Amino acid sequence: MRLSHRRRTTTGMIALVLTLFMAACGGSTSTTVSGSPISTEVRPASLLLTPPATPGPIIFPRDDGPHADLTEWWYYTGHLATHDGRHFGFEFVIFQGKRAGFPATYAAHFAITDIASGSFHYDQRTQSGGPPNPTTVIDLAVGDWSIRGDGSQDHISATMPGYTLSLDVVSQKPPVLHGGDGYFDWAPATASYYYSRTDMAATGTLAVNGATLNVNGQAWMDHQWGNFLLIGGGGWDWYSIQLNDGQEFMLWHSRDAKNQITFGSGTLVDNDGTAYPLAQTDFTITPAGSWTSPTSVITYPSGWQIDIPKLNLKLTLNAVLKDQELDTSSSTGVIYWEGDVQVKGSQNGNSVTGQGYVELTGYTQNVDLRPQLPTESANPSMD
Repeated sequence: MRLSHRRRTTTGMIALVLTLFMAACGGSTSTTVSGSPISTEVRPASLLLTPPATPGPIIFPRDDGPHADLTEWWYYTGHLATHDGRHFGFEFVIFQGKRAGFPATYAAHFAITDIASGSFHYDQRTQSGGPPNPTTVIDLAVGDWSIRGDGSQDHISATMPGYTLSLDVVSQKPPVLHGGDGYFDWAPATASYYYSRTDMAATGTLAVNGATLNVNGQAWMDHQWGNFLLIGGGGWDWYSIQLNDGQEFMLWHSRDAKNQITFGSGTLVDNDGTAYPLAQTDFTITPAGSWTSPTSVITYPSGWQIDIPKLNLKLTLNAVLKDQELDTSSSTGVIYWEGDVQVKGSQNGNSVTGQGYVELTGYTQNVDLRPQLPTESANPSMD
């Protein structure tokens, strides 16, 4: 890995981005807050903020777009293939942070898992302020990276050294409201709005080292937002699973600073799009091994056994590449693992296969992650 595409910015801008997004994609416990005005005075191990308000219903397409809450993200992952069978995984996310007295601040991550070449590539960007007059429900851009659409039909565009993605994603099922009503409890005394589009048809192009490839496949989109801030230690493990028989699963474990599981839940999406909530007691996830990053020296679980007894379902998840780690210290202030996985297993005595993505955050206890604030913002890319 090497640093490339350094862009001039100010120390104050980097400090603001790190303040807004530190652990936005994991690595902390959190507090849910709401109300106006917002006070961000930090007290030891707590935040001085107003009590949470009663959540309202999610309304589409209104809630596909941005909100005025403290923290929000639009997160796409998926699996692409060419006509001759070359396969890729991709991740693209835009984070939005809003704090009283500051313009909206954005960070974005883009990653490609190039399975045929056995390589993983990623980049990151930051920006203060967004489009003043959005033309669609979702109209987000960080530099020349963008998401535009109405939530059910979106276009993703991103580029980094060696890879340029231009992708249309179209939802094949209704949006899935996690937690039953879309207000998702994901840590003690902490919740956020959270829904997914678990089955999106993906078509477009992926340019690889200047050669443009036509690709198609399947994507997954998460949209999460709320008046929560993340403090302290810990993180979460997140799993999206798309089985070839039309079932999809979201599974979630939150962990404390000692890596003990404090909360878990999930959602099953049936073939017809009907969603069923899963409690922490409905499933078990057992790591099958581990992998230590040669770059960050962080050790992550690698390979997982998932058992959902009431569905007579047993799954094995294996990473298509061990190294799918992103060091986003210069945008969101964290290092995390997020990667393409293959899925095999059995249900009711029949074999099942599929694909998925796994996100692992907060496995940072063995490294010093205190943010450094250089005078330039670096966009790391793995070559």
